[in-house]
Amino acid sequence: MSMSEPLKNSRPISVPSGRLNRVSRIGTLAAGVFGNMAVNGLVELSKGQRPQARDLLMTPRNIKRVADELAKMRGAAMKVGQLISMDTGEFLPPELAEIMARLRAEADFMPPKQLKQVLNTELSDNWLSRFGKFDVRPIAAASIGQVHKACLKDGRDVAIKVQYPGIARSIDSDVANVGRLIKLSGMMPPGLELEPFLDEARNQLHEEADYVVEAAHLERFRGFLAEDERFLLPRVLPELSTQRVLAMDFIDSKPIEHLLSAPQDVRDRVASNLIRLTMKELFGFKCMQTDPNFANYRVEDGSGRVVLLDFGATRDIPDGIVENYRSLFHAGLADDEDDVLEVPALSLGLISSDIEPRHRDTILGMLRYVFREVSRNGIFDFAASDMFAQLQKQGEAMAAERVVLPPPPMDVLYVQRKFAGMFLLATRLRARVALRA
Repeated sequence: MSMSEPLKNSRPISVPSGRLNRVSRIGTLAAGVFGNMAVNGLVELSKGQRPQARDLLMTPRNIKRVADELAKMRGAAMKVGQLISMDTGEFLPPELAEIMARLRAEADFMPPKQLKQVLNTELSDNWLSRFGKFDVRPIAAASIGQVHKACLKDGRDVAIKVQYPGIARSIDSDVANVGRLIKLSGMMPPGLELEPFLDEARNQLHEEADYVVEAAHLERFRGFLAEDERFLLPRVLPELSTQRVLAMDFIDSKPIEHLLSAPQDVRDRVASNLIRLTMKELFGFKCMQTDPNFANYRVEDGSGRVVLLDFGATRDIPDGIVENYRSLFHAGLADDEDDVLEVPALSLGLISSDIEPRHRDTILGMLRYVFREVSRNGIFDFAASDMFAQLQKQGEAMAAERVVLPPPPMDVLYVQRKFAGMFLLATRLRARVALRA
């Protein structure tokens, strides 16, 4: 899809904006799901069978109903889904993983009438007079807002990010109600604490809902990368931006997946540049854009530069965490058989002093395995590697034993999320990268 094309396979669906309306929708959803359970349970009993609650709850019909309703609400529902599925995906039951995957993929948008109401509130009733053209069908949609292409009176193309109505003021109640629904489902793995993810979803949504903060993050990264010709970032237009509207230069570009048909050396170079940028964010800037969604990386037409988008999930990384990662990398790349990995891994919360020694050794072994794999043969072939599958297999084996690891600090989870995202993106590009370097 070119950045100038509207969203495909999406529908205009009004976003419920009132807090009471959103609360009642969660209640109605729960009642409907459990009503279906009761009916299906009676049917099974009439057949002389003793149904399991989990089987009754997670029918295809109920899964679709939950995913569809949470997607319509956008905001907290989608953000909680993204956080849980990114950070605990290998431990989730298949049914819950399916709901979260559907939430990440949803791309419905608010209808023109609702869009106009938001822009009237944020930019005044005569906002349309400030544009030569404004396309009411969005070119992108996400958890808290959607993006439109427009043209200024002077002929400049711009991208206008518009927040869904009511999202900001309903964050706390939305997160609480989505949490209740997930707990009520009984689908969370035993011992996995949901509260840290709910707290972080709440905090992140409050920050992401303030487009003034996102604009500041974007301008900060423009400063970081001002002399780097490999990357391109849009410029903020403050005269058209508010807390709920973010106006930027429009950059004609294609999705990063467009490179799938590019020559090997092009794919290798782009993946290498993005991985180096990730390292620079952690060890140089000490500030990281922590959302590795593929949609946030595009390729400029003509130049081939990577366009970086969406800085709502940007966070400063504390010095202590940066230095612990530095120690972890030095120890891992030295491939020392002693327990030098254990100290930084413990400090980062990747292992815990409370777990059994054999489980601690398993995790340290997984870390050593990663560093050995990335160092082998000089070039790491993402397409040929089964490293991710091997790690997932070991993670699933620990989950089967009901091993419960205390979640590491959220800053560490976000760094790990970015690492995983870069690994998946390089794999998608079938890249070959000198990873150790």
